[in-house]
Amino acid sequence: MQRTLALLRPELGEHRVLMGGGIAALLAEVVFRVLEPWPLKIVVDAVSTSLGADLRGGPAPASLSLLLVCGAALVVITGLRALMNYLATVAFALVGSRASSALRAKLFRHVQALSQDFHSTNRSADTVQRIVTDVGRLQEVAVTAGLPLMANLLTLVVMFVVMVVIDPLLSLAVVVAALLFLAGSKSSTKKITEASRKTRKGEAQLANTAQESLSSIKVVQAYGLEDHIAGRFSSANSKALKEGVRSRRLAAGLERRTDVIVGLATATILIGGGLRVLEGAMTPGDLVLFTTYLKTTMKPLRDMAKYTGRIAKAAASGERVADLMDQRSAVVEARRPFLPERVVGWVEFDHVTALYGDHPVLRDVDLTIRPGERIAVIGPSGSGKSTLVSLLVRGMDPVHGEVRLDGHPLTSLELNRLREQVSILLQEAVLFTGTIRDNIRYGNLLATDEEVEQAARAAQAHDFILAQPEGYDTAVGERGGTLSGGQRQRIAIARALLRDSPVVVLDEATTGLDPAASADVLRAIERLMEGRTTIAVTHDVKVALAATRVVWIEGGRVLFADTPERLAASNPTFRAWASAGEGDRDSIRVGATT
Repeated sequence: MQRTLALLRPELGEHRVLMGGGIAALLAEVVFRVLEPWPLKIVVDAVSTSLGADLRGGPAPASLSLLLVCGAALVVITGLRALMNYLATVAFALVGSRASSALRAKLFRHVQALSQDFHSTNRSADTVQRIVTDVGRLQEVAVTAGLPLMANLLTLVVMFVVMVVIDPLLSLAVVVAALLFLAGSKSSTKKITEASRKTRKGEAQLANTAQESLSSIKVVQAYGLEDHIAGRFSSANSKALKEGVRSRRLAAGLERRTDVIVGLATATILIGGGLRVLEGAMTPGDLVLFTTYLKTTMKPLRDMAKYTGRIAKAAASGERVADLMDQRSAVVEARRPFLPERVVGWVEFDHVTALYGDHPVLRDVDLTIRPGERIAVIGPSGSGKSTLVSLLVRGMDPVHGEVRLDGHPLTSLELNRLREQVSILLQEAVLFTGTIRDNIRYGNLLATDEEVEQAARAAQAHDFILAQPEGYDTAVGERGGTLSGGQRQRIAIARALLRDSPVVVLDEATTGLDPAASADVLRAIERLMEGRTTIAVTHDVKVALAATRVVWIEGGRVLFADTPERLAASNPTFRAWASAGEGDRDSIRVGATT
């Protein structure tokens, strides 16, 4: 809970005035709570006097005017208490909503800034749950549990002082009840918190299983895996249910034990107070007042038991949010980054070594790419080719050596400015929910509709876009599922053309496409590469032969690099790779051919 409060403190600090108003309303409510039983005490004592009772202090006998005044006072006090409670609730709800919204936005920006190492090893559904559900739970508990507890604890302190003034001896019952509650709740609270933590982990596993299945539904259905995946989901669901029931059972047990403690304290006051009235040490009105205060004073104990489960869930959620905020990106922007005015596209990998975890994927790679040059990076799968792409946009940083753009180390450049200079075309073209026009415009958010359509024409996409039901305003499904692979790729190329960056990276951009779609995409890629420094990670022979230089990477090292013509004439490995079928190229390695 301390970590949770540390997360919320900066966000709450921006709403000091609103919080101050809420606290003032809360204090006023406590005052009216203290005053609320007094009209009843006055009436009971006045009626007792009228019936002949000789009471301590000789209160005035009952009269119509006294009864009317006390009744009106009770209505006014109750109304004002309700108003103060309303104002405090609204104030704290506003603070909670604004603070949680700010925290959620801050957390989302933080996650977006984390390096690709984090995103490749963490489940996206769990991360989304932390951002949305866990932060929301902090807000819910702050309003539904935190505010009532704060009010009741203030009331407990004030009313206990009043009870001591009325009768110090009877007030000891409140002290004993509070001590019994604290002794009984200590172990239960720890168990409830642990059960809530396990419940949240189980719910995160549920979300991961559902997200993985639904995002791969074509494979699940094609291989008949529905029952297997449903079994995994049911197993995780049962585990989460078991811990959830355990948490609720523990909380219910604590509530019922608290009821017994409150009942014992009330019985003690009833017996002791009755004796004190018979002795003349207090009036019947004092006993009514004392009993009413006891009921109100015991409310925090009931609420502590009632809200322990919610607070435990909030603590578990806060812990998960804090864990996510504690993640640190391996990619850090320079304190005073350099912003180049113009980039021509001179790329250098200077004796670069890169790791994934503890596993080296690139070893002492030394490669210079001149502006406008087209490089094809080929070699066996898993040899480190795609790592070059991550290094170039600082998705990760090398552990040794340096990557430079136009002579500037990438670590010295402003991160956003660096990434503006590189357009990446991946094997799976990623489209976002929205229209086709919106997806192309992501290359340049300030582009006009005319510029969007010019980019689509250059990417060989204009004709098929117009054939869609609503043309450029056609909404695409999740991840572009309503379009073919070739169509998605050409939209991605149009987006890259609109970006107009000096460096283009193609990461297996034609893999998995049929010959017709591949031909359309290659024509669009040709337009994209014009005048730009291009790095193409590929298994496509046509892409490699069209390059100005071919670089073979194997085992994380550059084993040879030359023009495709010279390699075809002198290098048996490259000749075997170029003549092999699509499915065999990946297995060809240096030294395996003669």
